[in-house]
Amino acid sequence: METPLITNDTIVFGLLALCLGLIFYTSGIRKGFWKQFYTWVPAILLCYMLPAVLASLGIVSDEHSNLYFMASRYLLPAALVLMTLSIDLKAIARLGSKALIMFLTGTVGIIIGGPIAIMIVSLISPETVGGNDFDAIWRGLSTIAGSWIGGGANQAAMFEIFKFNPDRYGEMILVDVVCANIWMAILLLGVGRNKEIDRWLKADASSIEALKQKVTAFSDSFTRVPVLRDYRVMGALAFGAVGLAHFVGDGLSEQLTESFEAVGDPKSFLSFLGGKFFWMVVIATLAGIGLSFTRAKNYEGAGASKLGGVFIYILVATIGMKMDLTRVLENPGLILLGLIWISIHAALLIGVAKLIRAPFFFLAVGSQANVGGAASAPVVAAEFHASLSSVGVLLAVLGYVVGTGGALFCAYLMEVAASL
Repeated sequence: METPLITNDTIVFGLLALCLGLIFYTSGIRKGFWKQFYTWVPAILLCYMLPAVLASLGIVSDEHSNLYFMASRYLLPAALVLMTLSIDLKAIARLGSKALIMFLTGTVGIIIGGPIAIMIVSLISPETVGGNDFDAIWRGLSTIAGSWIGGGANQAAMFEIFKFNPDRYGEMILVDVVCANIWMAILLLGVGRNKEIDRWLKADASSIEALKQKVTAFSDSFTRVPVLRDYRVMGALAFGAVGLAHFVGDGLSEQLTESFEAVGDPKSFLSFLGGKFFWMVVIATLAGIGLSFTRAKNYEGAGASKLGGVFIYILVATIGMKMDLTRVLENPGLILLGLIWISIHAALLIGVAKLIRAPFFFLAVGSQANVGGAASAPVVAAEFHASLSSVGVLLAVLGYVVGTGGALFCAYLMEVAASL
């Protein structure tokens, strides 16, 4: 890839900050053009798309930046801690089984979507889904299945198992990134219209609304004008927990990898337990839940979840940098296959949501827990309400668990489909 105009991360970060500031300043204008504009376009979508436009114009590039690494390893766990300080576990449990049903529906959508997409594209462009031996496209697509059901560890497991040609692996990364990011943009657009979507689904969102109202009422009861001391303590709690999450997570990852062959083997479905990122997210969430049983939960009144929201928006902007819109046309056949695949996933989710009257929240978060994993599922969940971010984390962790097994099944179905 060509070198972007700006490669200095300090400047890139400042540019992203200016974009976020512009978005939230204009979204706060309650009259005229901007009021109408943000009625249809949620601010979170612009936080994602503006950096994508900058990347597409060659001004910035994720491939020449470490900002996503910084945001996902430092700001994401800090945000998870701040957003779970006031969590109500009993209320989360009362959300019921629909969250799990929608997550598993999304998993099934990925498993059956791959082979169906291969069969459809083979009718239009047989060479796109062909290939022999280790160049066979289904082998490469198995890595996408691992990513879209679980995460990076599951994707690596598929690469190790099916030995796809490393020289062509970049094509699969392109399909993964482009299609997953287009779908995430659509979900973020839907967040702004979730009440209308819920009405169309005839969904019962009362449990979600009850949780949101309960957390809001708790926050209001302790609301105060934050002082410098509050920010210092919240920063200490958040980043102290981040340090703990990395320290314990790295240790657990290394210990489990060395002690258990199944964890250390990239081909094993337990290989996700050796992932440092996995343990970082889990421990940061557990730290936040633990603090919710202490007086630290009162910092919600000083804006703990709002501070966490700032971190999440920075993460969203860095994710947006990964989306180079010009790359959509680099391999149109494979991109088409990926779009058909993700569309089958979406169609199945919508059909089941309509059938069981599940709220759009469960559809969006269940999907992102599959396709986006632990980095983006809490982001989408938090857009509905900060207190719901932990739901995204829990479902994303489940994705790691079923990712390798589900991707293996999908890969074998794709092998059959490619041979027809």
